[in-house]
Amino acid sequence: MRLIFISLILCFSCTNSDKKPTYDFETHFEKSKGLETATYQQTIQFHTKLAQVYSEISIQSIGETDAGVPLHIVTLNPNRVFNFSKIHENEKGILLINNGIHPGESDGIDATMMLFRDIVQGKIKMPEKTVLVTIPIYNIGGSFNRNSTTRTNQNGPKDYGFRGNSRNYDLNRDFIKCDTKNAKTFAQIFHLVKPDIFIDNHVSNGADYQYTLTHLFTQHNKLGGDLGKYIHNDMMPKLEQKLALKDWDITPYVNVFNEVPEKGFTQFMDSPRYSTGYTTLFNTLGMMVETHMLKPYKQRVEGTYELMKSMIEIIEEDCISIKQKRKQSKESFHVNTETYALSWKIDTTKSSILNFKGFEGELITSEITGAKRLSYNRNRPFTKEVSYQNYFKPNVEVKIPKAYIIPQGWHNIIELLKLNQVEMVPLKEDSIIEVESYKISNYDTRKTPYEGHYQHYNTNVIKTEKKVNFIKGDYIISTNQNAFRYLLETLEPQAPDSFFNWNFFDTILQQKEGFSPYVWEDKALELLNNNPKLKAAFEHRKKDSTTFNNDWYAQLDWIHKQSKYYETAHMQYPIYRVN
Repeated sequence: MRLIFISLILCFSCTNSDKKPTYDFETHFEKSKGLETATYQQTIQFHTKLAQVYSEISIQSIGETDAGVPLHIVTLNPNRVFNFSKIHENEKGILLINNGIHPGESDGIDATMMLFRDIVQGKIKMPEKTVLVTIPIYNIGGSFNRNSTTRTNQNGPKDYGFRGNSRNYDLNRDFIKCDTKNAKTFAQIFHLVKPDIFIDNHVSNGADYQYTLTHLFTQHNKLGGDLGKYIHNDMMPKLEQKLALKDWDITPYVNVFNEVPEKGFTQFMDSPRYSTGYTTLFNTLGMMVETHMLKPYKQRVEGTYELMKSMIEIIEEDCISIKQKRKQSKESFHVNTETYALSWKIDTTKSSILNFKGFEGELITSEITGAKRLSYNRNRPFTKEVSYQNYFKPNVEVKIPKAYIIPQGWHNIIELLKLNQVEMVPLKEDSIIEVESYKISNYDTRKTPYEGHYQHYNTNVIKTEKKVNFIKGDYIISTNQNAFRYLLETLEPQAPDSFFNWNFFDTILQQKEGFSPYVWEDKALELLNNNPKLKAAFEHRKKDSTTFNNDWYAQLDWIHKQSKYYETAHMQYPIYRVN
């Protein structure tokens, strides 16, 4: 009898050892009837359990964040392959979804949990040509900092995270400068996954209107070529059409603040500080989902869910074409392009017309300030033709060099380039190389701090050709590589989000050596007397400027800057171009 009992125990143990645990996969959002969002712990636990039960899903931790815990990526692949080197071999389309970059904008967090669950449980058809990857919550520190008040205008959820991360950075301004561990880890994830399409889920409000959903695709002229045409002429219209069939209206991101949209508005220009601006540098088709924060939370999450479903349908249909266009875009830059646009401005000769669904707005007298304030009347909806300026043209262009040379001492720049898989070759010996050199001629600087920096703008340079002595270990970086756009956007000082404009080179802006006036006065006089042209230029400058004529130190300094004693490092941009 005892043997039978032991046998039964062993049989029961063996039978259940291979049995996967069962879990309740109803999300916290669903349990709360659409009023609450999941915490960070609930979100990671949900995805972890999903991966334990369904072999099509994998979860892994990667890198570090400022919050002291790693980021996670969750991958859904019907082939059950989770090695990205192998995934890239089978030519599937890869969609990367980023959630919780602003954790108060939590719609994507809950929508993605339901999306992954519904796919593996068969409620949505399993994609055949698409691999889904998500960062469940990107701003973990902000997610920990839960409250119910900081999203002043937002209609739910009950509690949510804070926009700033653990060090109070807005992570959607950090993709190029990489001040945070989060951004460095995102770069690691991005270059591991190599997505074809990227979605960043957000919530916004600059006006009141009828839409729950708005889209913010990366600017098509800036993306350029066949990829730019595809995102503008194919992907965006297809997404709008698919959502319309599901009774979800969507419009371009309403880029206004304290103005009525029917006056017309422009497309938002996503420079590389932003997620889609960064991913575009590597020919990834990027878009932000911007739900309307005044709509109920349940409605916003459901809209985000349907939008992501629709994007998967587009990838299933266009996967081969998208991959071909991405490949062609990389190749065409190196073959057909001589110049590169560093900044853009609105092309006023072109625009689009939106049949915009809004609410009548009017200016009324404020009971607080007595001034005029904007007020919307939801009892007066309308559909009007609205001008949408979504065409841009280059504002500043630069000739593309064959290569850049970076002295090894600028290790912080080199580390960021390597993080973004920039290919570079160290010099094997000291070398004199003829290069194009930049002197910073002028620039403006923000008067107030912005994301930990006093950022420069309106930067201009003076170009000269000269021979420079480089030493063994300095790096030569060819522009004929996958990181082509990234190199130009970061290393050309005039680019809005260049490393120069983000203060990475501020040490060159400070003069390190100077002069004592009582000594230099005699040398300056000798210099003028021995150089008639210099003396004439000096006298002309005095006559031309009363301020200069009345400033004795400025006069001595000007002469010093024309002499051999003036240091060459001052205002000398330390990265050189090989043409």
